[in-house]
Amino acid sequence: VKALSVFWILHADHEQNASAATVRNVGSAGTNLYACISAGISTLWGPLHGGANQIVIETLSDIIHKGTSMKRVIEKAKDKNDPFRLPGFGHRIYKTYDPRAKIMKKMCDNILEKFELDDPLLDVATELEDIALRDDYFVSHHLYPNVDFYSGIVLRAIGIPTNMFT
Repeated sequence: VKALSVFWILHADHEQNASAATVRNVGSAGTNLYACISAGISTLWGPLHGGANQIVIETLSDIIHKGTSMKRVIEKAKDKNDPFRLPGFGHRIYKTYDPRAKIMKKMCDNILEKFELDDPLLDVATELEDIALRDDYFVSHHLYPNVDFYSGIVLRAIGIPTNMFT
């Protein structure tokens, strides 16, 4: 319950992002709460706003299923000529560290410790995070794990199906 509360607060209280602004706009017309929330969720389905945490989990799954080495993933992410971008790292607005990520990381660590999960996907996420935080390229380009990186892991850890993240 606490993990979901933190997740919702961090995502809803994020400046005037598209979905939060939509909920406020629809609500200003006196619309009922359910219609307001539905409008916000619909906005999240747009490819330019929501779904990043789902893409993080899908990418981590691909790494496992394709047997891609972590070194290769990092090389692809650094290659300017490769269209691959490592989801869950960096942020369009936050040019340094996403402040929400610090809070979500703490929640993520608490959940993983509490449930003592044995999930290879979570192991890959932890390894990827460790590598990126020490890599000169990622650090110099401010490509730190963002809230979506950690929130995808939290949602998966508490049993939310990936296709239901948004």
